[in-house]
Amino acid sequence: MERERPTAVATSDAPAAIGPYSQAVRAGGFVYVSGQLAINPATGQIVEGDAAAQAAQCMRNVLAILAAAGVGANDIVRCGIFVTDIGQFAAVNEAYAAALGDARPARATVEVSALPRGGLVEIEAVAWGGAS
Repeated sequence: MERERPTAVATSDAPAAIGPYSQAVRAGGFVYVSGQLAINPATGQIVEGDAAAQAAQCMRNVLAILAAAGVGANDIVRCGIFVTDIGQFAAVNEAYAAALGDARPARATVEVSALPRGGLVEIEAVAWGGAS
């Protein structure tokens, strides 16, 4: 039996990768979304505002990439959230929950010393993508 090779997922509805990586990769029945900063795909810039505003944009980016892979919020099995100020946890959590609706994937949130491009929040996700 020949196994399927991982394939990149890409969409112009989310920011292009800012390094040598893919927006997402489909492999083994899952879609692995790279960490998404709060970059507006139309402008290529980090959105103005606080950690909540940035978390909302991060989630728009994650969901746009998942849509390009043919899956959605209810298919997410795990997210990782990185924040530069854990004191913003409640605000980030509220924006994250609003973006997910009723979906409640497993999750970890950690404080980091810095994020690329001066971001306040970065969010990554793994979603069930159907049989590989």
